[in-house]
Amino acid sequence: MYHYETVFILTPVLSEDQAKEAVGKFRKLVKDFGGTLVHEEAWGLRKLAYQIQKKSTGHYHLFEFTAKSGNIIAELELAFKRDERVMRFLTVALDKHAVAYSEKRRAKAKAKKDAPKTENA
Repeated sequence: MYHYETVFILTPVLSEDQAKEAVGKFRKLVKDFGGTLVHEEAWGLRKLAYQIQKKSTGHYHLFEFTAKSGNIIAELELAFKRDERVMRFLTVALDKHAVAYSEKRRAKAKAKKDAPKTENA
């Protein structure tokens, strides 16, 4: 099983609903090509480090998934290139250390989220 992480940036012209619909399309593509989504994060509308297509912000989204073969990457990246809503994307293969770090990061974020909030008296 191969582990991958993909981050893509959608154009800021999209509304929240349109961005969610685009993300849903790519989520379905990962599943259709035989991948299993392990984790997903929506980072929201963020400022870009430099302008892309004369835009200074974009909707960031992260997919972490597993697949049995590397063919899924070619298919997914072809879909990203064909979709005019995607400004940039990057897919990386994760080694065992990156997978362990990712799991640790998610567990830490979950523990922080689930921790009871204390009030200062």
